Amino acid sequence: MKTILIIGGNSGIGYETAKQLKEQGHRVIAAVRNPEPLQALGIETQPFEATAPSDLDLPDTLDGLVYFPGSINLKPFHRLTSADFTQDYAINAQGAVHCLQQALPALKKSPLASVVLFSTVAVQTGMPYHASIAMAKGAIEGLTRSLAAELAPKIRVNAIAPSLTDTPLASALLGDDTKRQASAKRHPLNQVGDPQDLAALTTLLLSDQSKFITGQVLSADGGMSSVKLF
Repeated sequence: MKTILIIGGNSGIGYETAKQLKEQGHRVIAAVRNPEPLQALGIETQPFEATAPSDLDLPDTLDGLVYFPGSINLKPFHRLTSADFTQDYAINAQGAVHCLQQALPALKKSPLASVVLFSTVAVQTGMPYHASIAMAKGAIEGLTRSLAAELAPKIRVNAIAPSLTDTPLASALLGDDTKRQASAKRHPLNQVGDPQDLAALTTLLLSDQSKFITGQVLSADGGMSSVKLF
């Protein structure tokens, strides 16, 4: 049994990850804005707000940490304000740094700890209206590789870069069948991301089955970043 700290995760990929880890018999601690969905699964929770992160109540030893908070702030570049860039960076990158620095002593006490962060397909694949979020998630990719080098060999650090996934955060982009079908057709696999699939990849990276993987940004994007059919 591992002890895993999840930051965020009351819905979408985070919820599915917490559920899968709990079903696998691990101890899951979740720092979340809305604790009720995870409490219903029997998961320990504590309050957390990514834009104003507070100190975490941590166990002595942690075997894994996943940082889920994110944003989808899609605007033309000329309409993005300094506040937009600051908020996206705070939620997606600075919040992760805050949690990792607090959790590092506990992670170092594990025989083999794993950290999983989240990027986006828009970092490596240029997309219009993604300037703010791509900048913030680009910082996550840099952090992933830097920490993988600094914390090896005891702590592995990887990131997942999904494309559009069927979560509450993306509901405005998948709100009806027309939008959903159009989004699916943009992917070579002709589908949008499934939270359960992304959660399965997350739990794999937390497990000892991935003990030879670190410093990677895994593209879970239906082939969007690497495959062109026509």
